[in-house]
Amino acid sequence: MSNVREPLIKPIPILSLRPTQMTVGMREVKEKRKRWREQKKKKQAEALGKHMIPVVKGPDKRFYVVDHHHLARALHEEGITDILVTVIGDLSMVEKDAFWGVMDNKRWVYPYDAKGERRLFKDLPKSITELKDDPFRSLAGELRRVGGFAKDTTPFSEFLWADFLRRKMSSKAVDENFEKAIEKSLVLAKSQDAVYLPGWCGPASDG
Repeated sequence: MSNVREPLIKPIPILSLRPTQMTVGMREVKEKRKRWREQKKKKQAEALGKHMIPVVKGPDKRFYVVDHHHLARALHEEGITDILVTVIGDLSMVEKDAFWGVMDNKRWVYPYDAKGERRLFKDLPKSITELKDDPFRSLAGELRRVGGFAKDTTPFSEFLWADFLRRKMSSKAVDENFEKAIEKSLVLAKSQDAVYLPGWCGPASDG
């Protein structure tokens, strides 16, 4: 019998963690770094004690990050070397060649690149330092913060929103005027086109 969530009291080196996605929104990483720097040392220590990174234990005894890739990358860039993790799944008994299939089946991996195209599992980064920038992931994160959609338990829900926005505007538009892209995203988020997405909170019906 195993606990569903098993915190590891011993900190794990951030660079030993294996990502389960290919991209992050670097704008969001920068924002997390800024907020981290604004905290006093005591608050930073408290935050490290509270923010555990959810991981799955793999057959190679490595820990695979299934959420908070942005936080892990931000902390690494701020010079933090170790972090607490919480094991949400133990797949150490799974054969190596079956591991990613099981991860996929449980929706613990998102092997899509910055163009929204699915890639092979072997293309996944080996370290959080190898995560590539997806400006649409930053856009989706900011869209949620300004009320464009609700936080949802669907795995990788912000990536689903990122892919929706990717089909509606160019990356150039996002890069050149992020604020304007957010305004456009807010309109798109309330439209019927987005009704299938997790956390959709479009206009109330007249009924």
